[in-house]
Amino acid sequence: MIEAVARPKPTKRGFLTAIADRLRRLCRERSGASALEFAFLAPILIAIYISSFEITTGYSVSQKTLKAAGSIADIVTRQDTVNKAFLSEMIDTAEATIAPSPAPGLKLKITGVTVDAAGNAKVLWSWDESGGKPYVKGSSVSVPVDMRKPNSFLVRSELSVQHTMLLFFGAPSGLESSSRTITLNREFFYRQRLGSDVPCSDCG
Repeated sequence: MIEAVARPKPTKRGFLTAIADRLRRLCRERSGASALEFAFLAPILIAIYISSFEITTGYSVSQKTLKAAGSIADIVTRQDTVNKAFLSEMIDTAEATIAPSPAPGLKLKITGVTVDAAGNAKVLWSWDESGGKPYVKGSSVSVPVDMRKPNSFLVRSELSVQHTMLLFFGAPSGLESSSRTITLNREFFYRQRLGSDVPCSDCG
């Protein structure tokens, strides 16, 4: 005859002890720790890498845009006189300076600025990438204080290009792609190198 052996009912304390023992064994288990750590850290590291790439690329394009604006103003101030055909070549100068980065939506304005005896700066002539005249002759120009030398002439170049952020900072799903595009605007002033001014023969 087989006698049934009564098992003691587990107490609440014993149940909690068992769970604690299991948790301790799980914490001591290292076989999958590396994979788990990688699963947590990989997205963070990838985000940091892509963010650094975006920032570096944007900064590079920004610096090239500034350099292009300065180069254009410098070239124009070295001339005795200019015309629309010569100024249109400055578009190629800008694109070559910014290369190999693309320069979509490039806009360029070049303005001849006269500063009178009282230090007031006004437009003498102006030109833009479409061959038009962006500013009215005689209109006021905002010039840095240290450039307002009485009875002088300045050339102002204004260059803007569009930069599209490629990866991490891209537009979230459902948003327009234009939210991924920023416009970089740079402005430069140079004094004329030869004579008293740099006239434009056909800028109007």
